[in-house]
Amino acid sequence: MNSRSCCNLAQRRLVIKMRRMLIYFTLCTMGCLAGVSRSAAGEAPGWMHALVNVPLPAHDEKTDVVLLYSDRIITVQSADKIKITVREAYKILRPGGREYGTVSVSYNSRKKITGMRGWCIPAQGKDYEVKDKEAIEISLPKIDGSELVSDVKDKLLRIPAADPGNIVGYEYEEEEQPLVLQDAWHFQETNPVREAHYTLQLPSGWEYKAMWMNYPEAKPAQAGNQSQWVVSEVRGIKHEDNMPPWQGVAGQMIVSFFPPGGSAQNQGFQDWKQMGIWYQGLTSGRRDASPELKQKVASLTSSASTPFAKMKVLGDFTQRDIRYVAIELGIGGWQPHPAAEVFTHHYGDCKDKATLMGAMLHEIGIDSYYVVINSERGSVTPETPAHVGGFDHAIIAIKLPEGTADSSLAATMAHPKFGKILFFDPTDELTPFGQLNGALQANYGLLVTPDGGELVELPELPPAMNGVRRTAKLSLSATGTVSGEVQETRVGDRAWSQRWALRTVTKDADRIKPIETLLSHSLGTFQITKASVGNLQLTDQPFMYNYSVVAQNYAKTAGNLLLLRPRFIGNKSTDLLETKEPRKYPVEFDGPSRDTDTFEITLPTGYEVDDLPPPVNADYSFASYHSKTEVNGNTLKYTRTFEVKELSVPLSKVEDLKKLYRVIAGDERNTAVLKPATH
Repeated sequence: MNSRSCCNLAQRRLVIKMRRMLIYFTLCTMGCLAGVSRSAAGEAPGWMHALVNVPLPAHDEKTDVVLLYSDRIITVQSADKIKITVREAYKILRPGGREYGTVSVSYNSRKKITGMRGWCIPAQGKDYEVKDKEAIEISLPKIDGSELVSDVKDKLLRIPAADPGNIVGYEYEEEEQPLVLQDAWHFQETNPVREAHYTLQLPSGWEYKAMWMNYPEAKPAQAGNQSQWVVSEVRGIKHEDNMPPWQGVAGQMIVSFFPPGGSAQNQGFQDWKQMGIWYQGLTSGRRDASPELKQKVASLTSSASTPFAKMKVLGDFTQRDIRYVAIELGIGGWQPHPAAEVFTHHYGDCKDKATLMGAMLHEIGIDSYYVVINSERGSVTPETPAHVGGFDHAIIAIKLPEGTADSSLAATMAHPKFGKILFFDPTDELTPFGQLNGALQANYGLLVTPDGGELVELPELPPAMNGVRRTAKLSLSATGTVSGEVQETRVGDRAWSQRWALRTVTKDADRIKPIETLLSHSLGTFQITKASVGNLQLTDQPFMYNYSVVAQNYAKTAGNLLLLRPRFIGNKSTDLLETKEPRKYPVEFDGPSRDTDTFEITLPTGYEVDDLPPPVNADYSFASYHSKTEVNGNTLKYTRTFEVKELSVPLSKVEDLKKLYRVIAGDERNTAVLKPATH
């Protein structure tokens, strides 16, 4: 849980987007983007001038900028003080690279910025320099809950003349009171890197452990207590749709520091067990309940007759009655507020809500444990070294009492020591108690118990628990118009996404906007004559759409024939893999799913079927697709099922996935041929 990280994935993306917008508009307001106030000329440092004529790293014609040089210098002065110096220089190649002329560094109560400078070496003319006094400070973007946060800010510096052909560079210094004696070197980014350095200076007698991720290990050069690593010609990571998360593919080095004798409380971690012990200590005493909280638990559970019913009512309260703040609070984004305080204020971030839920469960005699996790599956794997930077979210694992059984409790695992445990996300008010959203399924999290930390894989729910079941009873006229009733039943993340889209909608007419979008992708012309939404607020029930639709000219005439597409609405095909360049990364699905369509179309009087599309049966280890078109009397019936069984498709199977999508596209275009009846 890094500062500024969001627990809810949708809100997390919103924070990132709004933060970028805030930086842009702040600079516009100050006239900085237009270069209204340019700094006087000043000589750039020698380390930048040494880069003027160096060869650029390999890149293509679409590359906006390349990183010529970077250096991250870590000077550990004590267990309570670390100095960090960062130097970077970019060459801007295209207009899109101008944003690299803006330096943004965050700080908080444990980290301060002691200096910041920037320079530009133009292709022609004199150098520009901007000094620390010209930097500005901004608060977090004003999103839901951010008014409650004041201790996390950004310091911004805008370097003039960040134009194509020019070199921009900067240097800043930080002083940090570390929560953990650990650092991460993120040397691979979207842009190609010519050369990157990492320098570590330790006090006498200290040791370190360096762990590499997603990149071949480089050996350091040693000089006394100083170690320096260098990587060069690092390729940029190009975005691909549905690729693994950044942390799962980008090269980085995690360094842990260890003082003599291991005396420091905040030293680095040798393994996940140590990290769990550290977090257990950080959260100690935070679940103690106040008299008011005890009374609330008693009131909430007074009418619940079983442990399951009591757990569910407490879960509903934590999800819906405690306001979710989308900004990580607490020491370094890790230490939760006390449960009593969260209850009193009625707001908190992910770890705060997990703490409150754990405190309430304790009052009814049920044990629970923190689970720290990343909201993007694939960021942490069994090969990931133990480090705090791998996680951005916290949920809770509930030790189910013996004999607890209910079909809704799907997100469970059998632990060898603690028995059956249920994973529950108190921040996700749209996912019912007993389930997990797709991003957390088959994801690795750190289970924190009194014995320490243990990296566990969260359960993957059955595909049938997430999907759209769509049925339609339609009639076709002799003129090609199709009309009838459609019902959609959505469960799991499919229901979550619709409820999220409609969470702020107040007008009935606007609640069918998602249906209009769906139909527009399948029908040339259509009219919705009536529509209703079911179970919008009842998250433990399937979400429902019921609507009537008329589609004129749906069936096409060819002489005296009618050409009818049995697949009325809904698209499962995609051009995701239809690219010129070969795929470089696996394809990630949001979660397991099972979608079904059943369309029954009554044929017009005087017509009969002359030809039907062939059945389709495509079955792979990661997904399957089956469809069938048949006739029963004067009714044409089309059924299909698309099921995602594995959540990651490796590169070795990407061509099979491309074939599957092409098969689906062909089936979705197929037509039945109707001819005038001969009897």
